[in-house]
Amino acid sequence: MATAASPPAPTLASGPTATLPETTLLFARIHLATLSDVPHIHKLIHQMVIFKPLTHLFSATESSLSSTLFTSPPFQSFTILLLEASPTPFPFTTPNKNTDTPPPSSFTSPTPSKITRGTFSKPTAMTKPGFYVEGLFVRECYRRKGFGRMLLSAVTKQAVKMGYGRVDWVVLDWNVNTIRFDEEMGAEVLNEWRGCRLTGEALQVYGGAD
Repeated sequence: MATAASPPAPTLASGPTATLPETTLLFARIHLATLSDVPHIHKLIHQMVIFKPLTHLFSATESSLSSTLFTSPPFQSFTILLLEASPTPFPFTTPNKNTDTPPPSSFTSPTPSKITRGTFSKPTAMTKPGFYVEGLFVRECYRRKGFGRMLLSAVTKQAVKMGYGRVDWVVLDWNVNTIRFDEEMGAEVLNEWRGCRLTGEALQVYGGAD
């Protein structure tokens, strides 16, 4: 049986392609993603898998994201935070009661960064739940401007606010810049742990198990 064709790659986001000068003044804010953000999320995920590189695993479509990302209230399942950047100040809006950040608004330039998160069950060694950070991505032209720190700080602040006990994520062993960033954020790199995954045919064999 022929292998199903991969979904077409999204049109690349417009905007600057080179790193912006360090002197460029940018205003930024973070908001909870909504259905209207799905086209931006789709493009960001595609750019992230190019960076890793994991394009051979890319199967997301705007339709699949729309049907899976917004099925539960924020911070109870998949939750995405988007960071907007603009050369001009954002108009004042009422802070969102869940994240202390402005609600989403329409914007013309694609979001420079994103973070994907989901809560997980209480681990056996702890009595408190926590957040698992699926991915944190900043477009190359917006890197080294503190946006990654802003996004991860938004997650950790929410974890403390909800009384959670930990924030976990994984990092590729070759990504020394990210490892350095994680350590600067105060994270402990757990070298003794190895990631495990069941996917594809290895997962499907359990479909018929009793």
